[in-house]
Amino acid sequence: MRILVTGGAGQVGTDLIRVLQARGADVVVYDLAPTPVDLPDGVRWIRGDICNASELYDCVKAERPEVIYHFAAILSASGEKMPHRAYAVNQHGTYHALEAARLFGVRQLMFASTIAAFGPGLPDPVPNEVSLLPTTMYGVTKVAGEMLGNYYREKWGLDFRGVRFPGLINAGVPGGGTTDYALHMYVSGLRDGRYECYVGPESTVPMMYMPDALRAIVELSESPRADLGRCIYNIGAVSPTAEEFADAVRARIPGVEITFNVDPKRQAILDSWPKRVDDSRARAEWGWKHEFDLDRMSDDLIEKLRSTDS
Repeated sequence: MRILVTGGAGQVGTDLIRVLQARGADVVVYDLAPTPVDLPDGVRWIRGDICNASELYDCVKAERPEVIYHFAAILSASGEKMPHRAYAVNQHGTYHALEAARLFGVRQLMFASTIAAFGPGLPDPVPNEVSLLPTTMYGVTKVAGEMLGNYYREKWGLDFRGVRFPGLINAGVPGGGTTDYALHMYVSGLRDGRYECYVGPESTVPMMYMPDALRAIVELSESPRADLGRCIYNIGAVSPTAEEFADAVRARIPGVEITFNVDPKRQAILDSWPKRVDDSRARAEWGWKHEFDLDRMSDDLIEKLRSTDS
C-alpha cells in the first residue's frame, strides 16, 4: 500500500515514515525541507510546499497514494510568534490535502489534531465531545481541520480520521510546541547538567511518548471503519506535573539542576489546556491503550539520548 506523509521532516513524521515502512508500506514524503541524509532506503522524498495547492496536487496525482497522513503543521509556540504563517500552513495546507484526496481518489486521510483544540474551563478529564474554544492559532486551525475533514467525510465519503495528540516526547529535536519543556529537561539535563523550565512546577497537561503516539495513529488507520463512531478521538497516556518530570530526570541524571522561571505567555497557553483527557471512546471503539508510563518512558528516552550522543 502506498502512503503519502505530509510534513515528513517534522517531529512526528520523521519517526512515522520508519514505522509505516516497517509495516510494509510504500512510503512517499511531501515536505518543504531538503531530503535528509538519513532517509531510509526505499522512501521517496518529494520537496514541495503544502501551501502551494498545485504542487501538492501534482504530487498526489503522480503518486496515487491510498492513504495520506497529513502532519504538515506549525505548532503552538512557534505559531504564536508567526500566526499568519501558522494559519497558512495549518489551515490552507489541510484544505489542500483534503482536496487532493478528493480529486485523486485517496481512500483515507489521517489527521493530526491536538489538545490545543480545547480551551479553558472544561471538565477534568475532558470528554471526546465538548465545545472547542482554543486560545492559540494552532488550536484554531486544528479545530477547523477537524470540522473540514468531517465535512469531506459526510459530503464526499472520504475516510477521514484523526487523534488529538497530547504533548509528545521523543528523542528527536523539539518541534516548537509549548510542551517542549519536558523533552528539554532530558536533553539539556544530559548535555549541560542543567535546565531552566519556562513553566511552573505544578503545570500539568496530558503527555505521551512518541512510540505510543505513532502506534495510536497507525492502529486507528487500520481499524475497521464500521467499528468507529466518530472521526476524531482523544488519546491519553500520562499527566505528570513539570516537577514530576524534573524528579524523573533527577533520579536518572545525578547532579542535574532543574529550576523554574515562568514565561507568562507560554504558561498562559499551557493553562488553557486540559490536565487530563477522557479517551474512553478510543479505548472502546478501536482498543487504544498506552504502554509507556513516566518511569518506562524516562528510562527508554534517556537510553536513546545517550546512544545518540555517543
